[in-house]
Amino acid sequence: MKLILADNQDMTRWGLTTLAQKYLSSPQIVEAQTLKDIIAHLSEGQADDERVLVVTDYTLMNCTEEELFIVHERFPSAQFILFSDQLSRDFIRRMIYRSRRFSILLKDCQLNEIIEGLRLCAVGEQFICQRVTNWLHTDENIRPERTALTTTEREILKALTMGKTTKDIAAERFLSTYTVMTHRKNIFRKLGVNNVQEAIRYALRAGIVDPVDYYI
Repeated sequence: MKLILADNQDMTRWGLTTLAQKYLSSPQIVEAQTLKDIIAHLSEGQADDERVLVVTDYTLMNCTEEELFIVHERFPSAQFILFSDQLSRDFIRRMIYRSRRFSILLKDCQLNEIIEGLRLCAVGEQFICQRVTNWLHTDENIRPERTALTTTEREILKALTMGKTTKDIAAERFLSTYTVMTHRKNIFRKLGVNNVQEAIRYALRAGIVDPVDYYI
């Protein structure tokens, strides 16, 4: 089978590679940084009966939910594991109910659960980790109100919308990249979004960024 690892965190890719080599049957492992890379790997010639598993941290991908779903539709032989530590419940619900080829694993899952998820998805089954399963069984009619962004978070959101990277923002604000990443996660959590593209759409709708500036 082909395993496409789409995650820009070195430790995550190393860990998943190690687990795949130990617990999956002769995986052909390739790496991807963007959705375009994933498409390129999926487009490569392969046997009709060859399984393909894409493991991706959607929060680090520069794409929208709909773009990811279109890729899923274009390549029906591929299974997708959304492997992250910050996904909104609404997003999770939409993805797993739209298709059984989307599975969910959180990065802080126990090792045995990650292994089980890889094994099941590698044979074409859907896997939802226990914590997400518990979320889906809670009363979703009771939802906390969105928390307002702090001044710093609004400034960082604007910088992200203007195309600046985490490293750029850290250098400009004399912060560590870890601190900026923490701000990013807090922004995503408060807005109920999962990645930069979704945050940009929110910033434009909310007037945090002038659309004229964004499209320049």
